[in-house]
Amino acid sequence: MSKTLVVIGFGPGVSSAVAQRFGAEGFSVALVARNKTRLESGIAQLKQQGIPAAAFPADAADPQALRAVMAGARSQLGPITALHWNAYGGGELTDLLTTDPAAAKGIFDIAIVGLLGAVQAALPDLRKTKVGAVLVTNGAYGEMSPEIDHYVVAHKTAGIALANAAKAKLVGLLVQQLRAEGIYVGEVTIAGNVQGTVYDKGNAIPASKIADKFWELYQARDQVRARVT
Repeated sequence: MSKTLVVIGFGPGVSSAVAQRFGAEGFSVALVARNKTRLESGIAQLKQQGIPAAAFPADAADPQALRAVMAGARSQLGPITALHWNAYGGGELTDLLTTDPAAAKGIFDIAIVGLLGAVQAALPDLRKTKVGAVLVTNGAYGEMSPEIDHYVVAHKTAGIALANAAKAKLVGLLVQQLRAEGIYVGEVTIAGNVQGTVYDKGNAIPASKIADKFWELYQARDQVRARVT
């Protein structure tokens, strides 16, 4: 039976490594991002490795566009087996005391509206397969601790922190609703910068290490959250 992974928020680093890791395990891969050049490069790389792949330009904050993506992926590659949510947002809100509060309105467009829209659009396929999964990339900025809060305030990343925290809660709620249907939901929290991204300043986490953790969670299906440092 064919297996298809849809990667939303594709770019260098985590999502590229996850696409290659799952592709090496027999998955076809649909890549979703707004940047067409990035998508073309990703598709070429996957096809060089013998992995069936297709690109779908779309905004991760637009549920209607994501429904069209799922339909296209299903048509070109086969029923959706797994969804990898790697979309990033929240950077507009920096300092809580000086940034226009209106910037907070868009924080959850990707973290909540987009993710929820993607899950709902993929749900018919995820329900049919015996190994359906929703795999979410998250960041340590959303963790509840005074140390993390201090770091977030010092680096003016309040929007990202709020988006990450909300996303973690949504993951937990999805676990409760989808577990009974045999759909696995798992989250990998990255506590550090990732190699191959614009944030790589040295001593960064290899993207392959994160991809391996996603594959481990997907196979075992008995752990909701993992943290990679």
